[in-house]
Amino acid sequence: MSLFLVAACGGSSASTIDGGDTADSAPGGVDSAPGAVDAACGTGGCALPWLPGVNLAGAEFGNNIPGTPGTDYGYPTHAEIDYFVGKGLTTFRIPFLWERLQRSLNSALDTAELARLQDIVGYATGKGAYVIVDPHNYARYNGNVVGSGGLPDAALADLWTRLATLYAGNDHVIFGLMNEPNSMPTEQWLSAANAAIAAIRAAGAPNLVLVPGNAWTGAHSWEETWYGSANAVVMLGVVDPMNRYAYEAHQYLDGDQSGTSPTCTSGTAGSERLAAFTNWLIANHKRGFLGEFGGGRNATCYAALDDMLAHLDAHRDVWLGFTYWAAGPLWGTYDFTLEPTNGVDAPQLASITPHVHL
Repeated sequence: MSLFLVAACGGSSASTIDGGDTADSAPGGVDSAPGAVDAACGTGGCALPWLPGVNLAGAEFGNNIPGTPGTDYGYPTHAEIDYFVGKGLTTFRIPFLWERLQRSLNSALDTAELARLQDIVGYATGKGAYVIVDPHNYARYNGNVVGSGGLPDAALADLWTRLATLYAGNDHVIFGLMNEPNSMPTEQWLSAANAAIAAIRAAGAPNLVLVPGNAWTGAHSWEETWYGSANAVVMLGVVDPMNRYAYEAHQYLDGDQSGTSPTCTSGTAGSERLAAFTNWLIANHKRGFLGEFGGGRNATCYAALDDMLAHLDAHRDVWLGFTYWAAGPLWGTYDFTLEPTNGVDAPQLASITPHVHL
């Protein structure tokens, strides 16, 4: 099995959803009433539920494009959805490759690949869970950067027009604009993000949109400038006529904050690395979603994961939820995996489940 495993580094920011009080769900299930979309979203906002969950990775794996399902890459199974819903993790971020779903720019979505995505989205949302559809491309398509001559903003807008048209009637589908844009001017990414949001709304889709920042959307670097203009400044320029978006941040706990080491620096690394970003959300009346975080199988990481989610608990006025990185059928012995082994829960789950319900 040929797999290309990418551990992302990151952080992001949050966006305004006015009046977004959260509502909890019944233990082990999903409360489908909160989060319903209505015409008030654009002015008074819409209530959203707490969104705890996990990345079910695998459809973005592999260097072979398009590749062979089940060999080079694979989508999550219905059994995985059932297992995690039973644990109270009822939000699933589903990464996939743009090049597989849309074989050429501005063309129809590939029928077979779309059927695989539709299967898992339909099964999960049919159980009342939420699904984040995630083009896991780092703001690239076949190596071209979004906003460049080879990949204009309109190409990303076209992808999202097609996805928005599909899912406009399903308020349990959330649109993750792009995984971890990086190595580009922040202004260039903002232009692409705004084009995608405009396309989504023009398609008549009121779904929640998650907007990442530049520099792998790291929470820890949100206000820094080593990558160009700070996300904290530029990404305030997000435009959404429905005001129904949040900033997606990623944050890891290892020494270089890349998510490539199973060693966490301290048991309080989570809250410390999220603090400035949380304060930015509060100061700017924005909302955030923690799209990726994770830790290895050791006591320090278990404490750091609990500490990180306790920080989100304490600030649910600005945080909408989280998706742990990662689970999925193809991870094998990956140290961060949340997949059960022979019916035994992954040890990290014990640090996560206390933060599932209000």
